[in-house]
Amino acid sequence: MKAVRELSQALLLEKALGRYQNRAVQAAQVIGELIDLACQMRAANERGEALGLGKDELAFYDALETSDSAVQVLGDEKLRLIALELVRTVRKNVTIDWTRRESVRAKLRAAVKRVLNKHGYPPDKREKAAETVLEQAEVLSAAWAEEPAPVLGFRPFPKRGGVVVTDELIDRLREETGD
Repeated sequence: MKAVRELSQALLLEKALGRYQNRAVQAAQVIGELIDLACQMRAANERGEALGLGKDELAFYDALETSDSAVQVLGDEKLRLIALELVRTVRKNVTIDWTRRESVRAKLRAAVKRVLNKHGYPPDKREKAAETVLEQAEVLSAAWAEEPAPVLGFRPFPKRGGVVVTDELIDRLREETGD
């Protein structure tokens, strides 16, 4: 789940830097941990590319994949299709105040459940999946507010920012730390 994955990565980063600041570990150890974290982040991005999913779709895919029975019953391709449709459905139904107004949230929850039902998502897991999708939507909606909505399947290029982790950067860091 993107929200959970980003939170755990942020916590790992914060913990590593905190230990360094408290002089509990050496700089080389922190750099090693940062390299491992960067590798995990790159692996997550590659997983999305392998599935043919963008970041938003992968976040919903991960939310659906938390149920092992759903993965077994539906398979990766069906979950992929559900994730694609969920992004369209959620983006279309999200309004400015949707997180504060229970009536709007209920309408969105019902739309999500309709998508899950349409694709045969296991009924016993539907409620939890819908809640997880709404949690993901809350995380993603702030970013969506800053970019134009996709039109007729058009998806704008993702905004670039932060550090781009490349093989060269990881190799250079490994050389500098002796890993």
